[in-house]
Amino acid sequence: MRKSETTRGADIVLGDDWIAPHTTSDSEVRARRARRGLISINRSPLARKIVTFNLLALIVLVAGVLYLNPFRDSLVYQWENGLIIEAELVADVLEAQLDVLGKDDLQAEGLPDVATTLAGLDLRPGSEVFVFSPDGQLLAKETGIARENVEPILGLTDQERTTFITDFLNAVWEGISSVLSPPSGAESEYDPEAYARQVMPSAFSGVTRVNISRGDTDGAVFSVTTPIMRGDEPVGAIAVLSAAGEIDELVRNEREQVLQMFVIAILVSIGLSLVLASTVANPLSDLAAAAEVGRDNNSRKVGPGRVRIPDLSGRPDEIGRLSSALRGMVAALYERIDANEQFAADVAHEIKNPLASLRSAVGTLRVAKREDQRDRLLNVIEHDVRRLDRLVSDISNASRLDSELVKEEEESFDLLKMLTNITNHLGEEARRKGIEFITDMPQTPIVIQGLEARLAQVFVNLITNAISFCEDGDAIRVWARKRENRVLIVVEDTGPGIPEEALTKIFNRFYTSRPDSQFGDNSGLGLAISKQIVEAHGGVIWAENIRPTDADIGSEPLGARFVVGLPV
Repeated sequence: MRKSETTRGADIVLGDDWIAPHTTSDSEVRARRARRGLISINRSPLARKIVTFNLLALIVLVAGVLYLNPFRDSLVYQWENGLIIEAELVADVLEAQLDVLGKDDLQAEGLPDVATTLAGLDLRPGSEVFVFSPDGQLLAKETGIARENVEPILGLTDQERTTFITDFLNAVWEGISSVLSPPSGAESEYDPEAYARQVMPSAFSGVTRVNISRGDTDGAVFSVTTPIMRGDEPVGAIAVLSAAGEIDELVRNEREQVLQMFVIAILVSIGLSLVLASTVANPLSDLAAAAEVGRDNNSRKVGPGRVRIPDLSGRPDEIGRLSSALRGMVAALYERIDANEQFAADVAHEIKNPLASLRSAVGTLRVAKREDQRDRLLNVIEHDVRRLDRLVSDISNASRLDSELVKEEEESFDLLKMLTNITNHLGEEARRKGIEFITDMPQTPIVIQGLEARLAQVFVNLITNAISFCEDGDAIRVWARKRENRVLIVVEDTGPGIPEEALTKIFNRFYTSRPDSQFGDNSGLGLAISKQIVEAHGGVIWAENIRPTDADIGSEPLGARFVVGLPV
């Protein structure tokens, strides 16, 4: 076992999860975290991707809303309906005057002046109304009250909205357009009357029509033309023109609201993205930093402490799973390293004994004079050589066992059939030695999943050990029983039993407790290999002494029992 001073010098004792307060790897990870800061986009590609993708989705959404322009279409539709209603109301007023006085001409005597009639109407603020006769003569023209002079209506709110974002974007666009687009000729001045005459002919055909054009301020102008009917004949026409750019101002106000929400959404999205990045990228960066520190320390062969993987297993997400997996992997790696170091130390210790015996025998052989002494020394040398050969073979098998267990594929097989073949073969060997061999197996097959050859190696080893400890007149019993989702295979013998102090060490590598007559015949790896194979199959194995139920625990055992439990 390692000394406590060596263990305390480590960064983390995996299994107990004891963390040393000051270690090279942990301090380097903390230093990297301090250099990184809480959120560092320039050093985190993952954080940049999170922010970029969130912003791209938001930009596409807002660009689609602005491109489809649903609020402008709705405003245009409502604006056109308002103008149509206004134009038809003015036409109805003039038609009513003609009906009351029985006239067919808007300029007939006795009729009120058309201009006076228009002046008495409350027209839409900013709009212009033109009345034409069938021969194209302008009979009257009236402009609605300027919007800034309109008295507010109680209960109707009309808040002034700033459009600094839209104005800024429009200014940038106009500046780019003025540089890239070729200079155009002088634009003709917008003339409302000329425009009204241009759209008037459709009204004299007896239908109401809506037209959209551009005004002098490069704003949209809506016009509605409708006839003044007397019977089935138009006796005049009315053209109602909206103020140039009025609808564009409303559209800009709506766009401004969308863009303001867009700016707020961008700020919120960036903030949430940074928070998300800090909860995702930073833990991953800590895990990567811990792994890199371990890699760099190993490559430089410095850093006495072990690598400490941050414990994020409390997180209910994939990062928590990754942290647990990495910690488990590192723990398994260090356990394997410790086991290899211990195994190497045990191998060196076990090989030294026969080598020392060989060295002593060879040295004594040089000075031995008698032939019987030389023969006895040669027997010792031969015995130690066989012991070394057996030890090296068992060590080689034990060292390859882990990799072979991983490479071999498990298959379904009948456990009872395999046990029957083993007991039939080894039972003959036991009977030749004068040992009674008893088997007790169920009648129904027991099918399990595993490596048949490896499990057969376990039971051959257990039964062979039992035979080696038994003498003439002893008995060995092998039986199996299925218990719910497990199967128990038991090997019992009436030999000398297992010393109490050996029960906790019998499955350790190179441990053996045999009579002096059998010294050197076993390497002490058989039971350790058997335990490794059984545990690789998810099973358990243990040893115990056989005693009557009412016997004193300090009394002599009646024999030994080895139990193997395997999942079905």
